[in-house]
Amino acid sequence: MNDILIAEPLTKEAYAPYGNVLEASTPQHSLIANQGSAQRYNWLSELINKRSHAKANLCVFRCKPRELPFNVKILEKHPNSTQMFVPMNAKSRYLVVVSLGGDTPDLSTLRVFVASSTQSITYHPNIWHHPMIALDTETDFVCLVYEDGSAGDTVVVNVKDSLCTVPARAKI
Repeated sequence: MNDILIAEPLTKEAYAPYGNVLEASTPQHSLIANQGSAQRYNWLSELINKRSHAKANLCVFRCKPRELPFNVKILEKHPNSTQMFVPMNAKSRYLVVVSLGGDTPDLSTLRVFVASSTQSITYHPNIWHHPMIALDTETDFVCLVYEDGSAGDTVVVNVKDSLCTVPARAKI
């Protein structure tokens, strides 16, 4: 029997053990820029590279929308780098599936968050997560991760199926 995970709204507080939520709503970190025509939000997330020889890989993932409920069968982690995702053309929501753990995921900490099209995320190094799950429409995500092309860039494991679903009240 599958575990059923109910997605919850993505908030900075709830997501803090796993990474950072980036959004333009942090006035204490903002300043006026570009001759007054812009608001700049600073220091939204630390970017970590634990290998000095690894290079920043700025790439794009084009994600097809998934239907709910969604079956989680794999998790991955990046032991030596944060990983950041920024939706480029999102008109809708997406799911962020995360878990704490060491060599293997601690599935008792598995959580699912519903992110809005105006929220971006980073995963801390060593945080287990599912690849991006677009909802409703195809979505391009800019991704930044430090890599060297070795097997140490990403660790992927199969996990016991868990169904993710979004309750009607969680429309974001």
